[in-house]
Amino acid sequence: MVNELKNLAAKQYGLGLHTTTPELGLAISGLSLENFASDSRSQVWNLEREMSSHLHQYLIEFIKPQSLTDLAFVAVAKGPGGFTGTRIGVVTARTLGQQLEIPVFAVSTLEAFAWKHLQSVPEENKTEQIIAVKMPAQRGQIFAGIYQPRSDGFGLTALLSDTVFTPEAWEEKLTSLNSNYQLIEASSGLAATVTDILQLALLEWQQGKRPGWAEALPYYGMHPVEI
Repeated sequence: MVNELKNLAAKQYGLGLHTTTPELGLAISGLSLENFASDSRSQVWNLEREMSSHLHQYLIEFIKPQSLTDLAFVAVAKGPGGFTGTRIGVVTARTLGQQLEIPVFAVSTLEAFAWKHLQSVPEENKTEQIIAVKMPAQRGQIFAGIYQPRSDGFGLTALLSDTVFTPEAWEEKLTSLNSNYQLIEASSGLAATVTDILQLALLEWQQGKRPGWAEALPYYGMHPVEI
């Protein structure tokens, strides 16, 4: 019986989706932080306006030799980003979560970008690193968030959750910070952070968090809305 349970656990995987830009990012990994680099794979496609009609096909082909029934959870970029693409990704993740009865982790696009940046920071400096992330929004505004690594290594703490600013208000916010920070801009290659989306979800999974599919809501630059 114990061996059967071990075999069952070994077949469980996490799936990452990133659709907030015209590029589709997919990633899959076994549920082991220690083997994340060696037991994961990812791919990015530039689908432009074909995202909605081709996502399912790419997903089924990408996930092989695993199948949807091997999934233990789904992680999805919840935005900010393009309205249509963000909605497609979140709806897909919610549908998978509901049909497969598995958790769905909705992860900020900006948080994933900050996490990716953090991997280039020397280990001894990581816990002291404050990362301010900005991203172009519509009408000359800015999406922004401020993050700091958790002292236990399990992801990031949001010192400022994703918010829409005017450039002037954002500069005022940065000026008000009472500590040094690293300012980065999420302007390209966002779909490639699907691996970071997946890893952040895996860190929460390892802490015992199991969010239901209905909790996964998109962020469009306002309060999260029902879909």
